[in-house]
Amino acid sequence: MKYAKNILETIGDTPMVKMNALVKELPCIVLSKYETFNPGNSVKDRMALQMVEDAEALGLIKPGGTIIEGTSGNTGMGLALAAIIKGYKMVCVISDKQSKEKMDILRAVGSEVVVCPTNVEPDDPRSYYSTSKRLAEETPNSWYVNQYDNPSNAKAHYQSTGPEIWEQTEGKVTHFVVGVGTGGTISGVGKYLKEQNPNVKVWGIDTYGSVFKKYHETGIFDENEIYPYITEGIGEDILPKNVDFSIIDGFTKVTDKDAAVYTRRLAKEEGMFLGNSAGSAIKGVLQLNEQGKFGPDDVVVVLFHDHGSRYVGKMFNDEWMRERGFLDEDMKVAQDLIKDHINKPLITVKTEELVSHAIERMRHYKISQIPVEDSTGIVGSVDEANLFRAYVDNNNVAATAIKEVMGAPYPVVSSKATIEEVSKLITKDNNAVLIDLGNGKHHIITKYDIIGAI
Repeated sequence: MKYAKNILETIGDTPMVKMNALVKELPCIVLSKYETFNPGNSVKDRMALQMVEDAEALGLIKPGGTIIEGTSGNTGMGLALAAIIKGYKMVCVISDKQSKEKMDILRAVGSEVVVCPTNVEPDDPRSYYSTSKRLAEETPNSWYVNQYDNPSNAKAHYQSTGPEIWEQTEGKVTHFVVGVGTGGTISGVGKYLKEQNPNVKVWGIDTYGSVFKKYHETGIFDENEIYPYITEGIGEDILPKNVDFSIIDGFTKVTDKDAAVYTRRLAKEEGMFLGNSAGSAIKGVLQLNEQGKFGPDDVVVVLFHDHGSRYVGKMFNDEWMRERGFLDEDMKVAQDLIKDHINKPLITVKTEELVSHAIERMRHYKISQIPVEDSTGIVGSVDEANLFRAYVDNNNVAATAIKEVMGAPYPVVSSKATIEEVSKLITKDNNAVLIDLGNGKHHIITKYDIIGAI
């Protein structure tokens, strides 16, 4: 009988799959190293097992101990599988930008999940780096993995992923392209491939808000390059020891929008249901081709990290995509601007109501402009700027009738007015436009709706 003795023995030996639709304009062959076939559905299973086994050999973790790691989700899953088979407890420290699916999956395999804020400095006590270290110090018989600086990370890919790629391409691989986070995959695979053929080019995919590309090109760690981004699993605001910049030939940066759009395109055009970083990786390949990096004799291998099931509530969700302006929808007329909230009632205030009522309504509905109406219809408007000026003139303005402080009514346009016509009506002195939906119904268009369309 042929079987694995446990789930850990199924890690590795993932397939190589030819890309077709998305790369049809490229002069070369593009092959994907399809890592979702690992039991934890990601490339991280390889290094997770290697790190645990090396820690056992060094006596860093004892029977019944607790594994603690800061993770974007995938390393946590690999470590959790190892913990189950080997009898350890698992604590995953994860940032709040990671998908809910990742958190739920980690809990499903018995891990304790600690969620930390994303938008803090790495050395902030609340960051998932700092929290991981603190928990390791506070927890008896625990081991802090530290995948960023743990040499077993890159070692796993040097010993398994790199040799597999070389064998599967019969040594014909000319370029290796992969998203860079901890740096273990690109450094381990790149080292192995360059030892076999020094002419192999190794390209890293970075994201905007990460420091890798500029640091590689200039040697400068520029904190001005660090800002929040949506793409998961790649990019960093630190320089992990596992990133061997001497092995990497260059980086190309991919936007959050392109990463999300191409993740969806991989599913719909290639039948590849993959995670967020796969969208970055294939878009990066297309960008490198535009830069003239590939020729007709080249064999490009791009590695896809994880499975699309972990992103169903994000880039595979139209509403999530639309909220971030990632859906390229054809918006032509005024009604298109409000289609996502056209069924919500128009919030208004009466002329005889007090200013305090308008303020409370703005606060409750999180809006900045309110049309004013009386028995005849819309007769005025109030917004934050109006009320602020009124307050400066009169500290007791909250008890004043709205009609005493209201401004002119917002311009009214038909539902078929062009977006250009609507845009011209949004000015420094006028922050909104009303759209006539017929039957006496109106809706409001603000400058934020215009920005969203742009």
